[in-house]
Formats: sequence, structure tokens, C-alpha cells
Amino acid sequence: MRDDADAASEAPDVDLLRSVIEELETIPRLPTSPGERQAAHLIKHRFSRLGWHSVIEEVDAYRSYAWPIGVLCAGSVVSAVAGLRHRRALGTIGGLLIAAGIIDDITGGPMLTRRLFMRKRPTQNVIAEAGDPDAGLTLVVLAHHDAAPSGVIFGQDVETWVADHHPEVIRRMTSNPPMWWLVIAGPALVAVGSAVRSRRLLRLGAGLSVGSLLAMLDIGHREAVPGANDNLSGVAAMIAAAEVLGSELPENVRVIFASMGAEEALQQGVRAFADTHFGALPRDNTYFVVLDTLGFGRLVMLEAEGPVRMHDYDSRFKDFVGRRAEALGINLHRGLRSRNSTDGTVPQRHGYPTVSIVSVDERKLMPHYHLYSDTSENLNYESVRQAAELVISIAQRLGDLHTAVRPG
Repeated sequence: MRDDADAASEAPDVDLLRSVIEELETIPRLPTSPGERQAAHLIKHRFSRLGWHSVIEEVDAYRSYAWPIGVLCAGSVVSAVAGLRHRRALGTIGGLLIAAGIIDDITGGPMLTRRLFMRKRPTQNVIAEAGDPDAGLTLVVLAHHDAAPSGVIFGQDVETWVADHHPEVIRRMTSNPPMWWLVIAGPALVAVGSAVRSRRLLRLGAGLSVGSLLAMLDIGHREAVPGANDNLSGVAAMIAAAEVLGSELPENVRVIFASMGAEEALQQGVRAFADTHFGALPRDNTYFVVLDTLGFGRLVMLEAEGPVRMHDYDSRFKDFVGRRAEALGINLHRGLRSRNSTDGTVPQRHGYPTVSIVSVDERKLMPHYHLYSDTSENLNYESVRQAAELVISIAQRLGDLHTAVRPG
């Protein structure tokens, strides 16, 4: 049931949500591409028309995770061959270094492989801001406007079959399968197999690495999906929330909407945003909300996230967001964790209270994810609207959380 303050707020405009998504989905938006730049300028124009101070920050980014991971997987195969030819030290050290390189790349480390084999290109972050820069509280809302390439690995036949024939398995799951573990397992098994002289482990590690290499080559050669859900739904929710908050923002709250580039290259845009802005955002009064893939129909607040080791999001901020959803009558599902990574992992690593809002369908699946069917026709606009409404409520009632969590 809504409380009085929430009921008084203007509702997000569903027609605005549709127009944003339909305008941008036709633009191919791979990370660091001309289409991504075009989308950024259109998004900035949307915020400016709503009266928000908006800028485009051009930053450097790597364009893909597929190529550096592919290079590492190829190196794992070479290490396996060395181990099979009784060059134990080369196979062991090579496997260990490659496994460490993959972990470095996918968990937000220095990305040494990319530095060695790739050059950075421009990507664009759109920053829109309203409220007093010296306000006591800052809410940063993150989404991303680039779109992912597809790939055979994203096919959904298996999970759909399981959901159809064994729905209890899906119901019991609290996280998606750890797919990155298989990529890491290839060189790890090569290292162990070389060390203990096990040809079986070496062959298994080589096989996993060949499979990962083929998957990365496939992804690296693909065009962008339309990305209506992932993640124009997040962009649209931000713009719809900005339309309302422009006239209903509390005096003590500053709101920053940030649409990031190159998220699909593993959080490249938000890493640059962190380098530029985190120094001016105190951790004791800045809160982050991440909006990603909102249009599956059932909103979810992730409990934790991470491709290798999952890290819990801030419990007090999660509970506050949960209360705001309840006050709005939104069924915000809790208890799920993600083995992937959204932009929320970056402020979380820097110590900011962060929540990540995503969605699933009624079976807890993510249909059309990274597929060419990720179009506006396959979106549930009600869950996108609810996400925008939730952001509005968080901004308007952020002072309640700060008073409760940090008295005085």
C-alpha cells in the first residue's frame, strides 16, 4: 500500500519510456562504436529538454572482453600442449598465469592482457544533474546505453527446457550458473595437470579452453543486439524519473543520472566515471542505484554480485529500498544473486552503499538476453515503469535513510 508521500508523486510516463527505447534500439551500439556515440548525444538531448544540466564526458575504454579473454584461452591451449610434451614447468606456470589473467580481466582488476594486446578507444558517458551541488545527500543512478554482441553461448534452449520440464529446479535456484568458472577452469586444470603429470586433466583443461576460445571468437565477430531491455530499459527509466524529479526534488538531495558507455566490455565507462568523479563524492552521504535489464516483468534487487566471488550489497540500503518498494506496492523480489557483473560492482568496490535493480520473468528466466530478439516488442513496460517510480521514491525519501543510518 502506498503512503501519502508516494501517492502524491507524479507517475512516470509510459509513453516516454516507449519513445526512448524505440528511438535508440535501431542504432547499433557496440562499445566504443559510432552508434554508441550517437545514442549518447540523443540521451543528453533528452535530459537537457527536461531541464537537467547534462554533459557528455568522452573517456577511453577497451571495446570488448571477448578478444583479450580469447587470447588468454589460446595461451591456455598452448600451455596444455607444453604439458603434454612433458614441459611441466611451462604448462604449470602458463596455466596459472592465464587463469590469473582471466580473473584479473573479469573482476575489475588492472586488465593487464588488454593493456598488452588492445588499444583504448573513446566511449561516451552521459551525466545529468539536478539539485544543489552542496546538498547533504547525493543519489547517483547508473544505467548504460551500449548494447552487447550476441553469441551461440547465449542460446536459451537448455534453460527453457529445464524450466518447462523441471520448474522446481529453477524455483530453488538463487543465482545463475557460474559460467565464468568454466573459462577459468580450463587453464587451472592445465596447470594442475602439468604439475601432477595427468594427461587426462591436461586434455580436459585444453578442451575447456578450446570451447571458451571458440565462444569468444564467436562473440567478438557478432553485431550488436537491439538491447531494448539490456539496457535501454534502464536508460528510459532514468529519463522518466528525471521528468518527475525535475519538479519534485527535495532541497537536501542532489541527483546524478549517469548513462554509461562500454558496460558490455565489462564496466569500462563506469570505471572511467569512478576515476573522474568518486574523489568528489563522499562515501558517507552518496548512494548508488543501478538499473539494468528492467523489462522482464518482475523486478529484483540483487543481494550480491560477482563473476568469481560474489560480494554482498549494502544491507541497510537494500532494506531501505525494499521499504520504498513496499510503500509503492511494488513486488520487489529479493534473495537472488548474480554470477555476472553490472556497473554496480564498481561503486560497491569503492565502498559506496549500492543497490542493483534488475528483473526476471515469472519463471525466474531472462528471455532474449543478449539475443537479437531483445527488442521493444518483447519488453514488459510495467516493470520498467515501476523501476522509474522506485527511483523517484528513493530520491524523495533518501533523507529518511540517512537520518536512520547516520544520526547527527
